[in-house]
Amino acid sequence: MWSLPPTDSVLHFLAYVALTAEGMTAALAAGRRSMDYVGVCLLACITALGGGTLRDLILGHYPLVWVANPIYLALPGGAALLTILIARLVHRLHVAFIVLDAIGLVVFTMIGCNVGWQMDASLPIVIVAGMVTGCAGGVLRDVLCNDVPLLFRSELYASVSVVTGLFYATAFGLKLNAELWTILTFVLGLSFRLLAVRYRWEMPKFVFTGDEK
Repeated sequence: MWSLPPTDSVLHFLAYVALTAEGMTAALAAGRRSMDYVGVCLLACITALGGGTLRDLILGHYPLVWVANPIYLALPGGAALLTILIARLVHRLHVAFIVLDAIGLVVFTMIGCNVGWQMDASLPIVIVAGMVTGCAGGVLRDVLCNDVPLLFRSELYASVSVVTGLFYATAFGLKLNAELWTILTFVLGLSFRLLAVRYRWEMPKFVFTGDEK
């Protein structure tokens, strides 16, 4: 799956978790826009697989994972349908949305870095591959729901992906234990993103009104 090292069972497991999580975030976003069930499932698949698809198109990495394994379309779609059933039982949907999106961001970043590394890409391209995989699906979800993407809001988002990718890529050069490093990277990335949301950590802003003489 995802052309990941067969020894890294942790990342395989987290990949399934991320697909489920992103399917759920899509369902929550779709619910706010009163989409029908087909729209919810379609949005879930785009959110979960959109980043990886864009990465593969950019890198020329074929076949696309969901083309080679259509079963991967079923997981986010099924997660979205399940979310429809339990959404009314969840009282803090905004918190759930942020946590699930953070899981997807971090895990898909690691997956993207892995794919880039296995294609013998340079370190900058590996990091970009991770960032595209981690961020693009969420951007597509928000754009299709007519929301401002999380990527462009206040709290650190793409920066979390870059830091996660750099930390994760360290294992490639130092040949560290893949599973242990995957767990450490997941904890680091998830904590970083949630802390950024909690304490509103932001990048410096460029403000130009054009009124100054």
